[in-house]
Amino acid sequence: VQLQASGGGLVQAGGSLRLSCTFSGDDFRLYIMGWYRQAPGEQREPVSFITPVGSTDYTNSVKGRFTISRDYAKNTVYLQMNTLKPEDTAVYYCSARRPSRKNITWGQGTLVTVSS
Repeated sequence: VQLQASGGGLVQAGGSLRLSCTFSGDDFRLYIMGWYRQAPGEQREPVSFITPVGSTDYTNSVKGRFTISRDYAKNTVYLQMNTLKPEDTAVYYCSARRPSRKNITWGQGTLVTVSS
């Protein structure tokens, strides 16, 4: 499995960005797709997940602001980020995991910087 993330950038507080992650190498429909982030000096933390059937989950700090979705025709998962805050600044990583397995495949990371 390979993941290619894109869409990061510099945005002012209150702005929006959409991250994309393209999946290849296996059946996209079988995977839980997710986004993690890692701020400078911090540990990587989960942000949002979407299951093969489209159920979603979010960490509390992004609920109501971020939306995860997946396009089965394009083998792509998205993270729409609205009302961005400086504390959202981090490198965002796409992830893929089969429900029955523990190993996670990671994308290369895309930097999101939110200025105050």
